[in-house]
Amino acid sequence: MHFWQAETGKSCALGAGCNLAMDFVRQHRPVMLALVAGRGHYETVVKAAMNAERSLWIATANLKELMVEDERARPGRRRAVGRQGEYRSVLEVFEDQVTRGVEIRILHASEPSRPFREEMRRRPGLRRPGRGAFALRLCPRVHFKAVIVDGTMLYLGSANWTGAGLGAKGEGRRNFEMGLCSRDDLLLDEVQGYFDSIWRGAECASCKLRAVCPRPLDAQA
Repeated sequence: MHFWQAETGKSCALGAGCNLAMDFVRQHRPVMLALVAGRGHYETVVKAAMNAERSLWIATANLKELMVEDERARPGRRRAVGRQGEYRSVLEVFEDQVTRGVEIRILHASEPSRPFREEMRRRPGLRRPGRGAFALRLCPRVHFKAVIVDGTMLYLGSANWTGAGLGAKGEGRRNFEMGLCSRDDLLLDEVQGYFDSIWRGAECASCKLRAVCPRPLDAQA
């Protein structure tokens, strides 16, 4: 039995609907990985997210505004990456991706920061019905950090989706972060299944924190 991934057309060997156990240890097997740290997160993870063509799934404990280098060519001047002041919110990038049909899901544990919420309000394209979709879901128990791009590239590591963790403007102030990137199909299936189970609220009924949860996910399905 396989879970069909709409983003990639691949199947998942985790079982129908990927209702997998949330506590497990898998057998050792060879996996191709790339180790990333510091600025490597921006160059590898954030840039991959900004180039998503079908789907972008993000899991983070903290969710804050994240500034990215504005690499767009400007009339009358040469394209310059990282020049002082040449930054924009990643939500502007997301707005453009959604209008092009990208599905963006962000699973987070705490309320988004005020600057993030304010920037969202300035981006009506994120909420406008269309080809793509942009959705946030809050679960206080989420503490794993993952970024899944188009169902084909995976980041797992310490970095939250914040400027201090991943942003372009943090030279000399950025957190010391480390993680792993992979395109391994089975590892992608595992993490996507784990993410999707939380996203759908499959774990809500048995959650011991349900009484204090601001909005159980199974009530949003």
